[in-house]
Amino acid sequence: MQSLLEFFAENKNDDIFAIGKYIEIHITENWQILLEKHHDKLLRAFERAGDMAYGAYLNFLFRPVHIQLKQINLYPQPRLPGDFSISREWGNKEETNQQRWMWSSIKSTKGNSLGTIVTIIFHDHNEFRISQKPGIIALAQTDKNAVVDALSQLSSDFQKAR
Repeated sequence: MQSLLEFFAENKNDDIFAIGKYIEIHITENWQILLEKHHDKLLRAFERAGDMAYGAYLNFLFRPVHIQLKQINLYPQPRLPGDFSISREWGNKEETNQQRWMWSSIKSTKGNSLGTIVTIIFHDHNEFRISQKPGIIALAQTDKNAVVDALSQLSSDFQKAR
């Protein structure tokens, strides 16, 4: 995988939207591979702890991103993919086709906020299943209320979700 610093140089951009694009590329290249590599471990985790298995999967997925951010003096607050307690989820009545939107602000070690990375995880509550590649949205906003407003404008489902 190309380093984040190399990606910035190649794209002549180092803003939140470039970071979002970098994370999207990483996810595209790795989401399915990690599902296959950790399949048995994630199934056992789902049997024991339910939805917490999705958190384990996201830790595998975002570990390389955290390393890349740290190398260029950036960090997510909270850790990617975000804080479960302020995320929003919705889906069908059977709970087989759910979406959870979580977010983290990206900050420099000097305290400056670059923006927010939103992660969308598609999942099932009845069995461990990620039905499609996780999505990424990059936003310039960092304040919680501004992020919620921006996401509400992007998705009426998000706006209505608890």
